[in-house]
Amino acid sequence: MSTDTLLRVEKGNAEPEELAAITAILLARAAATPETVPAPRSQAGWRRLERTPGFRAPHSWQG
Repeated sequence: MSTDTLLRVEKGNAEPEELAAITAILLARAAATPETVPAPRSQAGWRRLERTPGFRAPHSWQG
């Protein structure tokens, strides 16, 4: 194996079609513009329990 290869199969045997597919996916991802790539969230999607109000209704699903 030469040292100038871009992809290397660590385990198993990849067919040329499989290598072509993963190469196409990686190239498309690298060429994506910032508008097509979702931005990271600025806030967590969950809340810390110590910052929630003390009372919850008995029928609340958040119990």
